[in-house]
Amino acid sequence: MPDISVKLPDGSERAVPEGATVYDVAAAIGPRLAQAAIAGAVNGKLVDVRTVVSDGDELRIITERDPEALHILRHSAAHIMAEAVKDLFPLARFGIGPSIEDGFYYDFDVDRPFTPDDLVAIEERMLQIVAEEKRFDRGVLDKLEAWDAFDGQPYKRELIEELPEGEIISTYNQGAFTDLCRGPHIPHTGYLKAFKLMKIAGAYWRGDSQRTMLQRIYGTAWFSQKDLDAYLERIEEAERRDHRKLGKELDLFSFHEEAGAGLPLYHPKGARVLRLLQEWLRAELYRRGYVEAITPHMYKADVWKISGHYENYRENMYFFEIDEGEGKVNEYGIKPMNCPGHLMIYGNDVRSYRDLPIRMFEFGTVYRHEMSGVVHGLMRARGFTQDDAHIFCTAEQVHDEVVAMLDLVHYVMHDVFGFEYSAEISTRPEKSIGDERFWDVATKSLMGACEARGLEYEINEGDGAFYGPKIDIKLRDAIGRTWQCSTIQVDFNLPQRFGLTYRTAENSEAQPYMLHRTILGSMERFFGILIEHYAGAFPTWLAPVQAVIIPIADRHLDHVASVRRRLEAQGIRVEVYAEQEPMRVKIAKAQQQKVPYMLVIGDKEIEADAVGVRERTEGDIGAMSVEDFIAKVNAESL
Repeated sequence: MPDISVKLPDGSERAVPEGATVYDVAAAIGPRLAQAAIAGAVNGKLVDVRTVVSDGDELRIITERDPEALHILRHSAAHIMAEAVKDLFPLARFGIGPSIEDGFYYDFDVDRPFTPDDLVAIEERMLQIVAEEKRFDRGVLDKLEAWDAFDGQPYKRELIEELPEGEIISTYNQGAFTDLCRGPHIPHTGYLKAFKLMKIAGAYWRGDSQRTMLQRIYGTAWFSQKDLDAYLERIEEAERRDHRKLGKELDLFSFHEEAGAGLPLYHPKGARVLRLLQEWLRAELYRRGYVEAITPHMYKADVWKISGHYENYRENMYFFEIDEGEGKVNEYGIKPMNCPGHLMIYGNDVRSYRDLPIRMFEFGTVYRHEMSGVVHGLMRARGFTQDDAHIFCTAEQVHDEVVAMLDLVHYVMHDVFGFEYSAEISTRPEKSIGDERFWDVATKSLMGACEARGLEYEINEGDGAFYGPKIDIKLRDAIGRTWQCSTIQVDFNLPQRFGLTYRTAENSEAQPYMLHRTILGSMERFFGILIEHYAGAFPTWLAPVQAVIIPIADRHLDHVASVRRRLEAQGIRVEVYAEQEPMRVKIAKAQQQKVPYMLVIGDKEIEADAVGVRERTEGDIGAMSVEDFIAKVNAESL
């Protein structure tokens, strides 16, 4: 049998017999690689190890060290779970079962709700399937054959029916279980060494609330028990840090069913933190040459038609009609974004190139129609406030303005809050406005700004806003999770739609570029991230209460009131615990509220005009004068 040649990632070539598979190539390189091979990438496409290679193919062997490996393992785990469900619930009807970040899920339609005991039984059956080391074998069917193969599976048949005529349909078999799937998969079920089923949730078929509610089982899978254990520890830590739980314990905010889903009510302490964030950022923006605007919460539909939101974003907005009198009725839309107000402010005056750039910011509250199933505390609310800004500038100023925004991002996220972060550039989506030339220029300007800042970025194809490409900044929090916050977008379309111009140095009219940007993003979301990042223990400058004063006895209350006035006069946020409780109970309460400092005052402290200071993590750090304590708190301020 003649040899063929495949190209390897290091540039070398390997001769193998015609008909050789990915596994055969790995074995030809070495037995350890063959044993470690999970899948392959042939000419950039992920395939199974039993895929036959052709002469001239570029081949990369996928092992557990490769970034694609966990996706393949978890997708395979979803199939193994589906087989276990089929064994235990023979009449089950199957939806889809993809891999997701940190795990996988599968949607099922069964005759009764799953229970925690069912999860235990499904896990036990999965372990048996794993032990049997069943091969994952790919099959190819035409549409009619696939239709027959999935008799009794209405969800699979719906997916098959939507495929174009003549399309080759692939399935995967592990033993007697067959699923509709593009693959690839691990060589056999025995490669699944460490997994756990996590929870049960409801999920509408294809995300449509008018369709059947299926039962979704979530699981996680890893290549080693050590990795699984570490993940479960992170999950436990995340539960301890859950902003919804801490928000209630720390009296920061609440949600009320009668008020509506996704609409937070901020209690005094939560409102204090949000205002501190806004006041600090407002001062920083003024220092960097921004001006502030305040715009309405709603506009007539005419504005949203001009902006393109009516056509491209309507399903995410709230519209209603207002009787204006004399038989005139106008349609209004509550704003999902702050852009139109800033565009109208710009267009309210004649602008010159000498006026540009104009950096206009607003802490603007917006409302978006999120499906109830995705609303999640502060992280995804229907009503939220954005630290929004729009920069109007010339084409020549775009690069420097984006670089300046990235500098602000670094200062805020890294220097102030200590987050590590990464960047992602999203390109033109399928549903968009504007010509291709603009999109190309705008996308390259974002890339150039990142490169000028030395900021590495990934490309997210087709995920830009409908009016322009964007940079998304993703933070990594204290327990390793990533969050998307800051966004920078280039826009030439909205200025055109609103007819914005400026006078050039040659006294002609030109159209400005518009840069959209948020730094914190949704204030609600960022607040939730901070709660979980700090586990509720805010840094001193951001804590709603910076110190509590604890009198040892009632006779000390007058002096305590005097100390409180002196601290508050210096801007320190203070509470007094004057209740008739033992001091240890008061200290425990302050610890539970995660207050940075506890100040104990008794006879000795009054005589020395001092306070006994306890820090929330270090405990008793000794007595100091009131002035020295004020200086200590001020030193911890921004």
